[in-house]
Amino acid sequence: MRDFEKIYTEYFSDVYKYVLTICRNGAIAEEVTQETFFKAMRHINQFNGSCKLYVWLCQIAKNT
Repeated sequence: MRDFEKIYTEYFSDVYKYVLTICRNGAIAEEVTQETFFKAMRHINQFNGSCKLYVWLCQIAKNT
């Protein structure tokens, strides 16, 4: 859990900015970003390292 907290702290801002460029609404971007990290936490065991973690998170965000 501590490792995921580190991931959240390190990537939240960048993922939020990515989502904000897509939706252009701060409230929606924050909600989608939170949901992104919730999904990532639930499925972190499926991250296989074939891409950068940031790319994986942004893909989850885009699909969310």
